[in-house]
Amino acid sequence: MIADPNATVGGAQGAGLVRVVLGGGKGVSEISQATSGMAATPEAGDHFGFSRTSYDADGDGCTDLVVGTPYEDVAKDGSQLVDAGAVYVIHGRPTGIGAGSAIEGYTQTQLDPTTSTEAYDWFGYAVRAGETSTGAPYLVVGVPGENVTESGTTYGDAGCIEYVQGTTRVPVNENDPGVPGVVESNDRFGYSLAGTNRYFAVGSPGEAIGSETFAGGVTVFSHTLTGGLPTPLVGLDQDAAGISGVAEAGDGFGSALSMTNYRPSDQTYNSDALLAIGAPNEDIGTAADAGSALVVKIQPSGAYTEITWIDAAVANVEGDPVAGDFLGQRVTIVNTDTSVVTSPATVRLAVGVPGKDTASVKDSGAVQIFRPLDAAVGTADKFLIRGSGLPGTATLRDYNGLALASGTSNLYVGVPYSKASDSPKGALYVLPWTDIDGTTSTGTTTYKPGSAGLPDEGVAFGVVG
Repeated sequence: MIADPNATVGGAQGAGLVRVVLGGGKGVSEISQATSGMAATPEAGDHFGFSRTSYDADGDGCTDLVVGTPYEDVAKDGSQLVDAGAVYVIHGRPTGIGAGSAIEGYTQTQLDPTTSTEAYDWFGYAVRAGETSTGAPYLVVGVPGENVTESGTTYGDAGCIEYVQGTTRVPVNENDPGVPGVVESNDRFGYSLAGTNRYFAVGSPGEAIGSETFAGGVTVFSHTLTGGLPTPLVGLDQDAAGISGVAEAGDGFGSALSMTNYRPSDQTYNSDALLAIGAPNEDIGTAADAGSALVVKIQPSGAYTEITWIDAAVANVEGDPVAGDFLGQRVTIVNTDTSVVTSPATVRLAVGVPGKDTASVKDSGAVQIFRPLDAAVGTADKFLIRGSGLPGTATLRDYNGLALASGTSNLYVGVPYSKASDSPKGALYVLPWTDIDGTTSTGTTTYKPGSAGLPDEGVAFGVVG
């Protein structure tokens, strides 16, 4: 699933679309608000495809797509609720997905009748779906622009999530029982999401820690329902015990999240999880917004252990802290073999550094690869830069590192803002992890408009993650 949320559809600039490259040479399916069966109309600035996830929502054995459209305007009582947001579930079939698929569209109220659809909620800004350890499908939708009222006071952009599991459909915010933190304006709870079959995490990069505004925080939940709500396990921030760094204004801790399974040596299953957290606005020394990332292990009790902290000043980590690098703007972590006890050999982390310059090109961007369980995280790190580790040529303001996703076999690197002459509409690169490790030389697969059966059109093709 490769998005182009800035694409023009039916003459509407920025309406957005998603393209699905079907396996087995079955072609490419294009999905937008113009797709037959979609109860919606492409409109300028909707950005359909801004967020994306997939799961088997109906248990029929076919993968279903969930597409967030956080800037969708919603009609209500004769007026338009600007940027209220919407989410669409496009059901897969044995013959494919797209035209002819059953499609469900939801505003926040349509998904959860106990809530209100309001302007600037950004419902669908982030989405995460999957299957719990008990086999139940789940869906989490971020609503970071939600206003939350507590004790008669309304806090703008405090944020919430909508959580769906079976017949349970509930909103969750920091005012709910057991949820760490305090409801405040601009927390933006639900801005980022990550999850496994046992846990999910919610980022609130606007969270104030003490007097430090926009320092950021992350809340981890279990999918086990308690009192009709997912069970809160722990809140994390840079003032939490055992977490490196110091909470400072504007760090944006939790702007990016990714989670993968972890099997301890004393267990026969993946009881724990590894959570990667990006803080792209972290100042490193005097380098403003150089950025940082860390990996934390989560246990069923909510106990946590910091596995590694990463910034460009850490010993042996390649590079130096540079202002505006924004290391940690995107993160993706994967356990490449969950059938064995987790070890340094099975876990990989890719961190986006979209503001990184080459010797001659500003803001071309990079992706930095780590083995986060290594004793020294910088021992085997490496950069993927266009022309060095990635195909193509690094050009001005490519912002490589803004689109990342991973699976057990491959890393997916999108460059939707490519300025290169061979990919002016964007590109997606698929790299085998074994190639990145240097144990194979299978080669990188490139997808871009005009090749691999993809239409030669688009604006910001290659958005993944």
